[in-house]
Amino acid sequence: MRKTNPFDPKLDSGFLKFVYMPYLGAPLRFLMTRKWVTKLGGAYMNTHFSARRISKFIKANAIDMSDYESREFTCFNDFFTRKILTGKRPFSSDPLDLCSPADSKLTTYPCTEEELFTVKGTPYTLTELIGDAATAKEFVGGTVLVFRLCVDDYHRYAFFDSGKVSVKPRYIKGAFHTVRPIAFTNERRVFCRNAREVTVLETENFGKALQIEVGAMMVGKIVNHDVTAFRRGDEKGYFEFGGSTVVLVLQKDAASLEPCFLENTANGLETKVACGETIGKSTKQQGV
Repeated sequence: MRKTNPFDPKLDSGFLKFVYMPYLGAPLRFLMTRKWVTKLGGAYMNTHFSARRISKFIKANAIDMSDYESREFTCFNDFFTRKILTGKRPFSSDPLDLCSPADSKLTTYPCTEEELFTVKGTPYTLTELIGDAATAKEFVGGTVLVFRLCVDDYHRYAFFDSGKVSVKPRYIKGAFHTVRPIAFTNERRVFCRNAREVTVLETENFGKALQIEVGAMMVGKIVNHDVTAFRRGDEKGYFEFGGSTVVLVLQKDAASLEPCFLENTANGLETKVACGETIGKSTKQQGV
């Protein structure tokens, strides 16, 4: 049985609850979501002094370090972007399996013919998300998969299928709101306001797809590798300190997901998945 967790506001820290209070938290929220604050936090996480936080962080988040390379870390970001041991996140050998690109909590949403999808009652359009109306039209009626990475997750992410990068990835400047549900409102609409990088993929088994990395509060950097061709399971990039999100957009009828993901999302639940885990199937097997 897959592990799930609710979008529970009780899981948000007292600090975040204050920051996202409608009025009292506004000045601090404005400050905390600025790029220079995130860059300053990232700079500290790259210093030798930040290394003292590592052991407490591992204990507080119950991280099983046996999955990762054993070595001394020079700073907190060196630890945060640690690499996992070979074989710990295997991808299915069946090319028709749809695999998760990241350790994360997954929710999935249909995209209407008007290119709308709704996350926690907040409406988005694909054009707003990727900043490209022509490309967005190619994904109407498709599926939006949101992989939310928490601080205790593995923060390197992968290509979900083999293929090529068809156009140069595009970085969209923006703010750095938390991606915890506490920040989701119609006025804030964090996925369209936060900094993000959009990559158009031409995949072998799922057709054209979009993979979008979304920055978040205190995420120092989105680091994507400069590649034009890739194999499924190849590392695409990584996030420096902070929780963040990978959004995968598939075209209409490109894949069928396991029913549990749709059911859990409809019931207000996120589903815990591991990088490389099978979450659905390509419709190629059905001759679509």
